[in-house]
Amino acid sequence: MLISNNIKLSIKLDLDGAYIPSFNKEYLHLSYFLKKNFILIGSAHNLKEFRIKEKQNVNQIFLSSIFKKNNNYLGISKFKIFSNYTNKKIIALGGISKKNLKLIKLTKSSGFAGISYFKNKKKGP
Repeated sequence: MLISNNIKLSIKLDLDGAYIPSFNKEYLHLSYFLKKNFILIGSAHNLKEFRIKEKQNVNQIFLSSIFKKNNNYLGISKFKIFSNYTNKKIIALGGISKKNLKLIKLTKSSGFAGISYFKNKKKGP
C-alpha cells in the first residue's frame, strides 16, 4: 500500500511506499531511513519536473500526458525523448485507450496507468 505526498506517514505506518506528486519538489525524505523495498513513485509533466523526480530518487515516474491533448500534452515523440534521458522505470499516463495502447510499445515505458482506459471497459458478459 502506498500513500500520496506524505513519506513520513508512510514510514510511520510501515506501508510499502509513497507517491510524490509533480508539485512536490522537496528533498527532505532523502534524509529518512527507508526500509529495503520501500517504493517511491513520482509524477512529472515536463523536463524540469522529470529531473526533480530523479533527484528525489523515485523508483518509477508517471509521465504524462502521452496521448491526452491537455496542458501537459507531450505526445509520443517527446515522451520517448524524456524516457531515453533516464534509467528510471517510466509509466505512461494520459489519454490511453484500446486504440493507442500498442503505440506505448514504441516507447521505453514499463507500463501504463489510466482511469479512462479501465473505466470504459465493459463489465461481465
